Amino acid sequence: MSALAKIKHELLKMLPPTIFFFVMLNLVLLVRALLTRGSGLSLPTFATVTISALILGKAVLLANMLPFINRFPEKPLLWNVLWKTVIYNLIATFIHYLERLHEAWKDTHDLGAAQHQLFASMIWPHFWAIQILLLVLIFNYCVFAELARLIGVERLRAMFLGPIPANLEATRSSAR
Repeated sequence: MSALAKIKHELLKMLPPTIFFFVMLNLVLLVRALLTRGSGLSLPTFATVTISALILGKAVLLANMLPFINRFPEKPLLWNVLWKTVIYNLIATFIHYLERLHEAWKDTHDLGAAQHQLFASMIWPHFWAIQILLLVLIFNYCVFAELARLIGVERLRAMFLGPIPANLEATRSSAR
């Protein structure tokens, strides 16, 4: 496989989680905006959300390469879903923390002072509300990703969107 083909293959594998997290992080941003309306707190920008979605998409791709990611192949699907939800949620929590730390660092330009400011000014109920929302969203992503892995992307797509018309299927097959 050529390097260009390998890059294309990896980008295509990264696309579904990136799109999912892009939409979901914008949903989280909307919830945060509603929670903090009138409080004077700053919110991440659209660019920050886009970068976070790209990072999460790449994190999912990298996590899926780890040898222990499919730890429970012989167990019911729920085991792998819960396991991956924990791993992806740890990554998402770390990214959420780094976003907040970056916001504090922009004010202080000192990492130690930013860390202190972050913990002093953190509105913990808002933080945990966002974490719970991320947990639910990541769980849903893992359910669909595991279903797609088990029954196949095309079958899952047909179950949700209906069968693909024959002329479109022929076009897709010839493009491969």
